[in-house]
Amino acid sequence: MDIRNKVAIVTGGASGIGRSIARRFAQEGARAVVVADLNLERAQAVAAEFNGLAVRCDVSQEADIQALVATTRRHYGQVDAYISNAGILGRMGGLDLEDALWNKMWEVHSMAHLWAARAVVPEMVARGSGFFMVTASAAGLLTIVESPAYAVTKHAAVAFAEWLRIAYGRKGVQVACLCPQSVQTDMVGDSDGGSAAVNGILAPEVVAQEVVTTMDSGKFLVLPHPEVAQYFRNKGQDYERWIGGMQKMYARHTEGM
Repeated sequence: MDIRNKVAIVTGGASGIGRSIARRFAQEGARAVVVADLNLERAQAVAAEFNGLAVRCDVSQEADIQALVATTRRHYGQVDAYISNAGILGRMGGLDLEDALWNKMWEVHSMAHLWAARAVVPEMVARGSGFFMVTASAAGLLTIVESPAYAVTKHAAVAFAEWLRIAYGRKGVQVACLCPQSVQTDMVGDSDGGSAAVNGILAPEVVAQEVVTTMDSGKFLVLPHPEVAQYFRNKGQDYERWIGGMQKMYARHTEGM
């Protein structure tokens, strides 16, 4: 999809990856960019940069997502692109992680994508065009030893994006799944701009560029860290060896804990 003259919603748009995608869409000539975030004040600051619309939205609540989409339609008539990007990190741990954290991650990392798709995909199918992107993580293709709640819910995000692409990819809806490794966001210490990469941690502007490139190409996976593709191939080619390697990583991670 060419984002020019299109209406886009970006959740988690007040900072990090979401903010950079919103800015990039505006630079690319989007007709309107809706910046959705729990932090309305920060969302308003971002939207003000390009005369966009800021909406407070808690993506863990389906009613908030429905209201976000309704507000966008009221202002601009339709939704051409939906970037389901909001995410949380929570605390690290293992089996001791409390159910409340698991439930919140299920809502934000998994159910939010379903609720958003329910709200916008039928419209896209009826129109014969649209773009829907799920922000997952390299952890969704691989794993992350520090947090089972994060790893499992990001796996679910990838699985839902796959299903959505399979079900609607031939009905005019371009579905993509963003799977970066470390990005300079609130989760690792947010910055506004900066170098392209520091110790493998990419600036969010680099990720936004990759999103636009993938929109143009029509590909499913958005991989700002190209090495993730090889890691994913390694996992599939020798799953047992990959599991063994991850066990060693987990052992190193838990030493001294």
